[in-house]
Amino acid sequence: MSPTLTPAGRRAAAALTAALLLPLTACGGGGGKPAADSSASASDSGSASAEPKAANLTVLAASSLTDVFKAAGAAYEKAHPGTRVTFSFAGSQELAAQVKQGAPADALVTADTKTMDGLKAETDHRTVIAKNRLVIATGKGNPFKIDELKDLADSKLKVVLAAPEVPVGRYSKEILDNQAVTVKPVSQEPNVRAVLSKVELGEADAGLVYKTDSAKSGDKVVAVDIPDDQNAVASYPAAALKQSKNAAAAAAFVTWLGSPEAQKILQDAGFQKP
Repeated sequence: MSPTLTPAGRRAAAALTAALLLPLTACGGGGGKPAADSSASASDSGSASAEPKAANLTVLAASSLTDVFKAAGAAYEKAHPGTRVTFSFAGSQELAAQVKQGAPADALVTADTKTMDGLKAETDHRTVIAKNRLVIATGKGNPFKIDELKDLADSKLKVVLAAPEVPVGRYSKEILDNQAVTVKPVSQEPNVRAVLSKVELGEADAGLVYKTDSAKSGDKVVAVDIPDDQNAVASYPAAALKQSKNAAAAAAFVTWLGSPEAQKILQDAGFQKP
């Protein structure tokens, strides 16, 4: 049985207990640990808003972006040391098939919104980065004096178009149908570059291509403008792919395509503002 303390004894015991606990309070977590937690929190916050780590990015892009994206990729790599951007160019329908088959890639840019719409399950938020229009590409010097869309209906002409599954082929069909112009193409190509090549090589007398592609041919072809009210506007949406192993870096590249630096490169190449 414990002895009963007098009031004076109880006061003495309380004072002794406080004296013994004081050093423990000073050495415990009261002063030092919160400071460490605060530092860690600040560090975590800083890393969350930091630049994505350098990565090797693979970007699937429409054929009509071949030249301009080479310049854009070089500019991006310069601004993001350690990051490398590799492009794979093809018709948008081919790119879509690659994505659905799980091809290892990080971002996608198509030449139409319809193709991108079909990949909602495979892509993150998309953004239109540029627009384009069609022209009639004719042989050097325009020997057949083609001036407008209805001239393409001449049965004596060898006209080449992109296949209707390809964005530029779909746009071509749209504008020809709207003007009630019937064209029987000598071939239907898998992408716009193939159409242009046929005209450049003299294997076709004319074809419908994007304005930006014809500009790269120099004097190999003559580009005949199509009035706006008869033309189609091609939109180029870009999106990071959900299957990417470099999600943050892929999203950063897609965002950069809308930046003033990237837009200047695109517009200098003849693309229109999104």
